Amino acid sequence: MNELRNIERELFRFRRRLILAAGVVVLSFALLIGRWLWLQVVRHRQFSTQAQDNRIALVPIPPQRGLILDRNGIILASNYATYTLEITPTKVKGGLQQTIDALKAIVPITPFDERRFNTLLGQSRRFESLPILNKLTDDQVARFVAQRFRFPGVNVRARLFRSYPLGALGCHLLGYIGRINQAEQQRIDEGDDASNYLGTDHIGKLGVEQAYEAQLHGITGYEEVEVNATGRPVRKIKTVPATPGQNLVLGVDIRLQKLIEDLYGKRRGACVAIDPRNGEVLSFVSMPTFDPNLFVDGIDQANWDALNNSPDRPMLNRILRGTFPPGSTYKPYLAMGALTDGIRTAQWSFHDPGYFLFAGHRFRDDVPGGHGIVDMHKAIQVSCDVYFYMVAHDWGVDGMHNYTTKYSFGQATGIDLKGEAKGVLPSKAWKRRVFRSPSQKVWYPGDTISLGIGQGYNTFTPLQMATALSTLANQGTRYAPRVVRAIEDMASRRFTPVQAPVAERIDMNPAYWQVVHGGMMAVNQTGGTGADAFKGALYTSAGKTGTAQVFTVGQNQTYDVKDVAHHLRDHALYVVYAPAENPVIALAMIVENAGFGGVAAAPIARKALDYHLLGLYPTDDEIEKISGAKPLPVQFAYAGEREGVPAIPGAKPPPAPAPSSSGAVPAAASTAASAAASAPAAAARATPTAFDAEALGNYPRIACTGGLRAPLFTRFGARADFPDDNAGVRL
Repeated sequence: MNELRNIERELFRFRRRLILAAGVVVLSFALLIGRWLWLQVVRHRQFSTQAQDNRIALVPIPPQRGLILDRNGIILASNYATYTLEITPTKVKGGLQQTIDALKAIVPITPFDERRFNTLLGQSRRFESLPILNKLTDDQVARFVAQRFRFPGVNVRARLFRSYPLGALGCHLLGYIGRINQAEQQRIDEGDDASNYLGTDHIGKLGVEQAYEAQLHGITGYEEVEVNATGRPVRKIKTVPATPGQNLVLGVDIRLQKLIEDLYGKRRGACVAIDPRNGEVLSFVSMPTFDPNLFVDGIDQANWDALNNSPDRPMLNRILRGTFPPGSTYKPYLAMGALTDGIRTAQWSFHDPGYFLFAGHRFRDDVPGGHGIVDMHKAIQVSCDVYFYMVAHDWGVDGMHNYTTKYSFGQATGIDLKGEAKGVLPSKAWKRRVFRSPSQKVWYPGDTISLGIGQGYNTFTPLQMATALSTLANQGTRYAPRVVRAIEDMASRRFTPVQAPVAERIDMNPAYWQVVHGGMMAVNQTGGTGADAFKGALYTSAGKTGTAQVFTVGQNQTYDVKDVAHHLRDHALYVVYAPAENPVIALAMIVENAGFGGVAAAPIARKALDYHLLGLYPTDDEIEKISGAKPLPVQFAYAGEREGVPAIPGAKPPPAPAPSSSGAVPAAASTAASAAASAPAAAARATPTAFDAEALGNYPRIACTGGLRAPLFTRFGARADFPDDNAGVRL
């Protein structure tokens, strides 16, 4: 009985164990089937992609950067291919320094190359390939390839490099490219264009290269490469070629640019020429210059110190960032505003004693005995300071500010480049905003008077001066200047013109404009301050000379250039547009510490206009006579089908230089006709002035606020306690 009971119990236990085992088996198979469904069905696409990624590597193909051309197709920025020796730190076996030391026995690696590599190493991710030696020769490539097996992680790669074939010519306009730094890389990673910069090491830093980075860069391509377990490529599966960057055509005539730079010689300054009909920038000269090719591979310390520590500040873009007192070139705008606001009529005149007496201080003219009887026409022609002292006093600072701001003074012009300064167009509100102490915040009547001759707090960029002049030349349409004239459409392979937008339209009374225009024409004619420079010109022109003080001369002192340090001498300014009856060029220029504008600046403008209007290019001897230095020759190269550049609308080859030493090549263009005499201005009623003609310039004695009469002159050149970066760099 006991044995039967035990058998039954054993059978029961066996069946229970069998059921449990079967359940475990069924559950295990269920889990396996579920896992299979999860991996092969639900997550099939994800894991299939990962497996494909493990087998296929995507290698980015950086695009070729677009070319930069002048208006006639001359190449200003191009590319060339060369070999680089590169190290991927994570793939190097042994010490990194040991590898570099071993490479020195094969290729010439300099201390500068090492320092640059270590700098890049600190700024980059260690899995990136970093160049340690650029521009390898064929011999150097062959010597390394023969011993490549000794250097895992070191390879030779073919890369495109940027080149500026004309060297320093137009450097501040073109800018340069440089290696992407950490801040730029972070900005790229956070933007929408991060994938487009895979494999790209360089980016535009300044000028056109920076402002048109998106157009010049192009679209990155890629290669699908099958790799083995060790990551070595086995075969190429697919290639999506990179789309080259768009080619840009600038409005600048590089021969005109070269001429003006040569005429400056070793002098500092800036010159901007604009076509008043459409806002195109024709020249963009900032002196001195620098060679942008120094920055492409990374500038060495010696060259950087020479540029950065030079007292001439060659790295400063004077056109965008340098600010200068406009001097007497400011007077035509005050004349136009005085007529418009009824402060003066064209016929109002007085006897100029050579000074303007206010609150016991004499505001002197450059002609001690005065200019005799002066009306508005003559005041512009001979640049009568006393006339405009009185205009400023009667008009007031806010009246001048509100009118002249329309010409772009004190605000950004809207040019298609980055980093433009606004300069300073003073007003009572401006002074309250920028100065700290209560006494400094007060606007004194004496502060206003000096503004009438473009001195005092007024500081403008050369670009603002040129924009204002082109606005006056075309009778009221202010364009936002444009340096890029056309951009290549990669779909149609044609150049699409870039239109300069209209920033403002100023309502100018034609009669008033004729008064100012006639006075500016007289500047370049007999008796005018620019007559000597434009004697015998085969076209009409309207200009204005200017001389801007760098420091204030005391009331009882006289200015003698021989007793003044060079960096404290007056700036020479000149503005001109031509032909006067139908302007096609408006040019504003400044020569730093050069003295009178009619002597130092106007001759440069004359040669520039002769070339632009008539095709007359001066000889080297003529250039040397003005600049004091012989011009250096350059070789211009034209883009064409070889570079894949389509035809440029309106492009023409520049005229050949004069073959003889006697003068320039005869002009092909017809001579402009003489301008008609300016029409008389409307007899508008002027606001009564406090000036008494019989009192020879004595206004009623108005005391300065707070009894601060003694330091009246010293306040003219005062600067704010906390200068705004938008004000630029005062020079």
